[in-house]
Order: sequence, then C-alpha cells, then structure tokens
Amino acid sequence: MIPLALGQMRRRPAAFAGLAVALLLAIATLTLFGLLFATDSTTPAAARKAADGPGLMVIAGAFGEIAVLVAFFVVVNALGFAVRQQHRELALLRTIAATPRQARRLIRGQAVATALVVAAPGWAVGALSARGLLAELQRRGMAAPGVRVPGTPLPLLVALAVALAVGLAASAVAARRISRIAPASALTATATEQGRTGAPRLLASAGALTGGALLLRLAATRPAGEVDKAAQAALLGSLVLLVAVALAGPFAARLLAAVLGAPVRVLAPGAGWLADANLRGYARRLSSAVVPVALLVGLSGTMLVMTSTAEHAAGAAASGATSATDVWLRQAELAMLTCFAAVSTVNTLVAVTAERRREFALLRLVGATRPQLLRMLTAEAALTTVVGVLLGAAVAGAASAAFSTAVNGSPMPAVPVAGCWWIAAGATALTVPAVLATGLRAVRGPAAVPAAGSRG
Repeated sequence: MIPLALGQMRRRPAAFAGLAVALLLAIATLTLFGLLFATDSTTPAAARKAADGPGLMVIAGAFGEIAVLVAFFVVVNALGFAVRQQHRELALLRTIAATPRQARRLIRGQAVATALVVAAPGWAVGALSARGLLAELQRRGMAAPGVRVPGTPLPLLVALAVALAVGLAASAVAARRISRIAPASALTATATEQGRTGAPRLLASAGALTGGALLLRLAATRPAGEVDKAAQAALLGSLVLLVAVALAGPFAARLLAAVLGAPVRVLAPGAGWLADANLRGYARRLSSAVVPVALLVGLSGTMLVMTSTAEHAAGAAASGATSATDVWLRQAELAMLTCFAAVSTVNTLVAVTAERRREFALLRLVGATRPQLLRMLTAEAALTTVVGVLLGAAVAGAASAAFSTAVNGSPMPAVPVAGCWWIAAGATALTVPAVLATGLRAVRGPAAVPAAGSRG
C-alpha cells in the first residue's frame, strides 16, 4: 500500500500540498511552545524571578493552547479535503477487491508520509521561531537576558509524535465514509455529490455548538479579577463554534449560498446563474472553501475586538488583560492565528480550484469560453468570501459579546470598525486572487485532454 499511497500523493500534489503545509505548521507550533517550556524548566529560579511579566511557562501556555488547536483544526480540514479528492480512485480500488481495511491503511499511509516529509522543516521553523520569540520577550524584559533555548530534542520528538497521532485520528474520520459503503455504491457515489449532510455530522455540530455556547457563558460570568481567564474562554469558545461551523458546513453553506445567490443571478444572468448552481450543487466543495475563510475572519475578528475592548477598559480598571504587556501578547497571538488561517485559506482555495480542471474542460467543450469561465469563478469567489465572512463574523460577534460582558458588564464590545473592514478586505484579497489565479492556470491548453483524463 505504501507505493500506492505515494503514487496518489504525486498524482494530486495540489490536494496534498495543503495537508503538508498544515502539518508543517502543526509541528512548528508544537516545537515552538515545547522549546519555550523546556527553556523555562531549565532556567534557574533566581533568573525567573528577575524577569517581569507572567513568565515563559504561562506565556507559552496562553499562546500554545489556542495556536495548537487552530493548527490541528487546519490539519483535519486539509486531510478531509485530500481524501475527498480521492473518492473516485478509492472507489475504483474497492471495486477490484480492495478491502475497507486496505483503503483505511492507504489513507493512514498518506498522512504518515506527509508528516514525515515536513518534520524536519517544521522543526527548523519551530526552533527559529522559539529563538525569535524569546529574544523579543527578553527585549521587553519579560525573560531573563541570559536565558537560551536548550538543544534538547525532546520537544521535537513530542511535536512529531503528536502530529502523527492527530494525522492518524483525522485519517480514520476522513476514511470512514468511503470504507463503509459497498464497492459498487462507492463508485456510483463519486459521480455526484451527496445531497444531504449526515445525521451524525449534524448531531456532532449541535454538540460543538452547545459546547461553544457553554464556554462563552463561562467567559461572560467570569468576575472582574479574572479577565484573562474570560479572554481564554471566549477565544476557545470561538474555536469550538468554528468547529461546529465546519461540521455543519455543507448545510450552512448551501443555505447561505441559496439566499445570496439570488442577487448574483440578477446581476450576472449567465455567469452568476452557473456560479450559484455550482455552489449549491457541490455544497461539500463549497464548505471546504468557506471554512478556512470563516476561520480567518472568526479568529482574527475575535482577537481584534477583544483587544480593543480590553484597551477601552484600561481607563476604568487595571488588570492583567488591559496592561500594555498583555495587549502586545494579544497582538502577537492575533498575528500568529491570522497567519495560520491565511495559509489554510490560500491552500484550500488553490487545491479546490485546481481539482476542477476536468469540469472546466467539459464546460469549454459545450461552448463556454475562457472569459466566461473566469467570470463564473469571480462570482463563485465573491459568494464564497461573503458566506465565509458572515459565518466568521457571527462567531466573532458571539465571542466578543461574552468577553465584553465580563470586562464591562455589557454585551456591546468596543468594535474597531476600520480594523474589521480590513479583516473583510484581507479575506477578499486572499480568496478572489487565489481562485482566479488557479482558475486561469486550470483553463489553459486544449479542453479535450483534461476532459478525457483525470481531474488532477
């Protein structure tokens, strides 16, 4: 199965490139915060007391708790997409006597192989980031000047082990559908996308939604002296709500696309109608594109509004959450989370669009021109952006309201309007050019060749 797994990865580089980057980020993040923990544990007690601020252990925990969860959220989404792109090949293997266990082993092999390939670059990025973050903390007086990142390999090995465990767990979830249905049904199912979101997935989404709501309630009811805990609970709650969005993604994306597609069909009768039909007809594909945009907007919006709310509260009450040091930490965490979400957004959109070469070729064979296809893709990209921004904004609004309740006693946070517009503009700047640039490359060349061959 190993040669077959590697062959599939070479055949579909676009899908597995996104998974590779997601795993690299996960390993780098684990390495970064593992090395900070190791640095703190090897620092003499006198040196730790001499530094201002909460200490390396607390900083690493505050940063790492959310950043690692986001990195693994991106890994699961990327691996799920990579498996969905192989449904036809996996179904063909099932029809020639491959067992469900062999199909699962193939997907596990791809996850393990990808993690091993990116392990060394991930370690290097994590180690360099740990040294850079430690230097910045020392410059701000939050770490002792003589402290150095130790050369122990333990955090690197732990990072790889955890990434492999998450990859294997994600592969088991992703392979569940294709390995449970009959071989003939598996092949038939690849011809068209299933119209419904399964009941187990919707139940899991409802459970995540309930968990997110409970975390936001916990954040809102924190006393005034525990604003830091309120911020962590609100941010974690926003991430859990985004998991709920991902689980209910096909259903929610199809519903919003149906509502927003009407004005697009009016404004662009040809390309708009086709874009709307594509998005509603392929809800799983739309969900794969929307979820990273929602992640980008939801997390960055939550962090931005919480930071602004904390800064506004600084004039009324002094606390760790409103100090200049904490504001800097939140800005650094915002930059890191935005980087993760932006990479996930670009990777997914490029892979989703690149895998549609056969679809574009068939449209060209029935008379569609390249300009018409690009107009269709522009309308799709615009709808994808709007759906993702709306879902992300809803999550950010709920989390920010909970945090504001803890800080100010009111659910109305201090919203930096200009910053929120910049987030929406950034999501648009990532989504539309990524889709159009990949689409322009995908429609090049004669239409008959990709139409007759594979989609890769």
